[in-house]
Amino acid sequence: MAIILQNKLQAFNESYTLKSGYVYLISAIAALGGVLFGFDLVIISGTVSFFSSNFQLNEYQTGWAVGCINLGAAIGALIGGKVSDIVGRKKLLMICAVLFAVTGIGTGWAATFDSFIFFRMFSGVAVGIAALVCPVYIAEISPAPIRGKMVSFYQLSIVIGILVAYLFNYLLLDVGENNWRWMFSSQAIPSLLFFAGLFFVPESPRWLVGRKRKKEAETILKRIVGDKQADQETKQIEHSFANKSAERTTGIFKKDARYIVFVGVIIAVFSQAVGQNSLFSYAPVIFKQAGMPESTAFLQSIMLGLVNFIFTFIAIYTIDRIGRRKLLLWGAILLCFNALILAICFYVYAPGYITLLFVFTFIAIYAATLGPVTWVLLSEIFPNRFRGNAMSAATLSLWVANFFTTASFPVLKQQFGLHITFGLHAALCLIYFVFVRIRIPETKGKSLEEIEMELVGGK
Repeated sequence: MAIILQNKLQAFNESYTLKSGYVYLISAIAALGGVLFGFDLVIISGTVSFFSSNFQLNEYQTGWAVGCINLGAAIGALIGGKVSDIVGRKKLLMICAVLFAVTGIGTGWAATFDSFIFFRMFSGVAVGIAALVCPVYIAEISPAPIRGKMVSFYQLSIVIGILVAYLFNYLLLDVGENNWRWMFSSQAIPSLLFFAGLFFVPESPRWLVGRKRKKEAETILKRIVGDKQADQETKQIEHSFANKSAERTTGIFKKDARYIVFVGVIIAVFSQAVGQNSLFSYAPVIFKQAGMPESTAFLQSIMLGLVNFIFTFIAIYTIDRIGRRKLLLWGAILLCFNALILAICFYVYAPGYITLLFVFTFIAIYAATLGPVTWVLLSEIFPNRFRGNAMSAATLSLWVANFFTTASFPVLKQQFGLHITFGLHAALCLIYFVFVRIRIPETKGKSLEEIEMELVGGK
């Protein structure tokens, strides 16, 4: 029976009448949440020396100031899945957009270090929710043949957010002693654009089916895959919700769910532990240590964002052709070698331009492989009936890992040096390569329901 259903699903995938223009539009708007994700995480890179001086922080407090957003994001991830299942993907994203704007301004004009941390952590809550809901929403509205590309748009938008944050930091560098305050406050601009754009996207059809709003879901699916396939896809989605026993939060620990949730958690953790956070969050600091003056270090950060942006298109082009698993394998092993080279560069005090070259190479590899593939896999490997809760577990793990990597960087740098820090990143990349080779399945070209059937038996 499973084989027959699999064949029917495959035939259905090949018969899609895609309304690509509409899918591209709503995916692009939803992906704007990634712009805020990238912007919010990286805008702090240009402010570190200024707010540290303003609040007179030591390296442990500086690490806490940079890393605390990830604890807020962990809270957002913890609650985001359940809340999105209750109120819907679209409404929750609109709430996030408002929260991004308010916390950006609040962080920028914080009078004390405690209030700075408060707003920064609440900004993290918005990041955590957006990081969970945006890729899930895009995966749920995208047909299988182009789903990888559509979810990759989310990573592209994160990259754009990083680039824009570096640009704002550079442009606001010389506006006076409150430059770091204006850097944080500039977050309100993309936040309001995201809020406005969300008025033009529909609710997730899979969420609507789960809420017994079948007719609304069919209307949306007709605009995505055409009238002929909409009814059939609605039935397949309904079938995936047939087993309600795993809908509670504890359902992710049931026998048919815990293995794939474990795989998702490992994917999430290693996506943050390989070293890119150290480069993104502390880019000007690293470039200054490599011997570059402050203004040049900020300009190099913009170049880092450009490299990240350009190489993300490689992933968008290849992810539905080469496949998710191969990109992860190549990415992990190449990042391992690159991190080792960076460790050597910092150990022997290599010339700044050589270090800069391998920093750019590291980000290029990450942008073309692990960066976008992580979000694609996490958005598609979990079954419909517990996707929200499973995604919460994975993204919670992601943000905890992100916190430890960003918060520990100043301490590792101070106590052991950058060569040891990047040596540790190289070891983690190698461990991830082995895990991917043994445990990660390929999901290319399969519907979400087909992936569910293969990974958890469609139970």
